[in-house]
Amino acid sequence: MKRKIVNIDKEKCNGCGLCSEACHENAIEIVNGKAELVSDEYCDGLGDCLPHCPVDAITIIERESKEYDEEAVQRRIAEKEIKDKMPCGCPGSMAKKIERAPKKVEIKVKEKVKVKVSSELMQWPVQLNLINTQAPYLKNADLLVAADCTAYAYGDFHNEFIKNHITVIGCPKLDDVMYYKDKLKEIIEKNDLKSITVVRMEVPCCGGIVSAVKNAMLEAQVIVPYKEVIIGTNGELK
Repeated sequence: MKRKIVNIDKEKCNGCGLCSEACHENAIEIVNGKAELVSDEYCDGLGDCLPHCPVDAITIIERESKEYDEEAVQRRIAEKEIKDKMPCGCPGSMAKKIERAPKKVEIKVKEKVKVKVSSELMQWPVQLNLINTQAPYLKNADLLVAADCTAYAYGDFHNEFIKNHITVIGCPKLDDVMYYKDKLKEIIEKNDLKSITVVRMEVPCCGGIVSAVKNAMLEAQVIVPYKEVIIGTNGELK
């Protein structure tokens, strides 16, 4: 049958996951970092997800599709509720051991030399909840907004990301992303930032920190030069 249904532009999609959260039928999932309509029969075509997309990647189109199946939706919701109660319901919470091959490095030295790695942190505090939006160090800053797991996952984080940046961190899964968005909006409005770099993990829930930054810029009506870096759970750049 021909009916109205959600269409997702994967070129525009940033994987923030806001559409998935807004869909009452659980018809949308984040797959390989992009929003995807799981099945036509789960989508009622009403478009509750549209206003939640920060990059306008979702539209309603009319095409041939399966009929909306309310019973199938209710089964899917029930299955999701069971899954969410499991400790590994979120891909980002799934436990795994990272196997690393031993590195073969031959170095001939006469005596042992201990190398001390210095911190590149330029300010305190770093937790976004604790940042004063009018702190002097924010003026004309190159701002680093980092998901807090990234510094543990990536070995050279201080040298490659924190160096020459003002750093703020947070967890988009455990903290209030809307509060982050409002706080970042204030920072953007008041400080004439030079640039914003977002560093996130590859897991879907980490897309919330990207969404917070982009929505903050949109609401502040200030577009700052922006860069996004994704780190894999194995500690490598994606």
